[in-house]
Amino acid sequence: MSRTRHEIDPSLLSTTALAADRPKGYQLRKILEELADRLPPGALMPSERVLADHFRISRTTVRQEIERMVTDGVLLRRHGHGTVVAEPRPAHADLITSFSRDMRARGMTPGSRVLSATVEPATGRVAARLEIEAGSPVLHLVRLRTADGSPMARESTDVPLARFPGLEGLHWDERSLFDTLEERFGVRPATSDAHILAVVPDPHDAELLEIEPHQPCLLIEAVTRDGAGLVLESERSLYRGDRYEVLARARRGHH
Repeated sequence: MSRTRHEIDPSLLSTTALAADRPKGYQLRKILEELADRLPPGALMPSERVLADHFRISRTTVRQEIERMVTDGVLLRRHGHGTVVAEPRPAHADLITSFSRDMRARGMTPGSRVLSATVEPATGRVAARLEIEAGSPVLHLVRLRTADGSPMARESTDVPLARFPGLEGLHWDERSLFDTLEERFGVRPATSDAHILAVVPDPHDAELLEIEPHQPCLLIEAVTRDGAGLVLESERSLYRGDRYEVLARARRGHH
C-alpha cells in the first residue's frame, strides 16, 4: 500500500520527538531542512497538521517555520498541492551577463514572453538614467523571463533608439538584448550600477510570477554601460526571491 502525504515515513525524519530543553521551532526547522536536503526538488512535504500531530507541537509553530523556509527559498507553496521542496536558486554572479547566457551556464533553459514592446518618448526619469534628452525615443521592453519553463522575473528595459535604431522592429521572445547589441552594433556591456531592494510584489506581478502576494522578491534597478562609459540600457526587474539570488564579490585594492 502506498504512503500518502498524510502519513510520515519514520525513516525520512531524524526523530519522532523534540527535546524539551531547546526551542521547538528551531528543532523543527533543522529537521525539515534535513528532510528537504534529502528529497528531490518538487517533492511534497508533510502537511502542517501532520507535522503538528507527529511532533506534538502547535500548528502555529509549524506554520511559522515553514513560512521562514519558504521565504529563504528552501520550500515552495503550490496552490492546491501543498508545500514542496524548492528548486535550487541560481545565483547571478554579475549584472553584465545576459539572462539567457546566465541561465544556460547553469544548465537551465532560458525563455521569455514579451508582455509589451513599445516606442515611447523618454520621461525625465528615464532620460536621466539613459543620459539622453527628455522626449527622445526609447524602446520600452517588458518581458516575463523563465528558466526551464518556470517564471523567474518580470523584466522592464529601456533602450535609446537614437543610438540603436531598428530594435523596435525585432521579435524579442527568443532574443538576448546584450547579444543583439553586440551582433548589430558591436558594443558589449562593461559595467553595471545596480540598486537591489527586497520588496513585496503587487497582485499583478505576483500572478505573473506564480507566487503568493506576500512572497518576497528582489527589485533590481540597473544602468549598464559599454567600455566607453556610454549607457546601453536601463533596467528595472522584479525577481522571485525564492528562485533567484545575487552573488556580490568585493575586492579590496592595495594601497
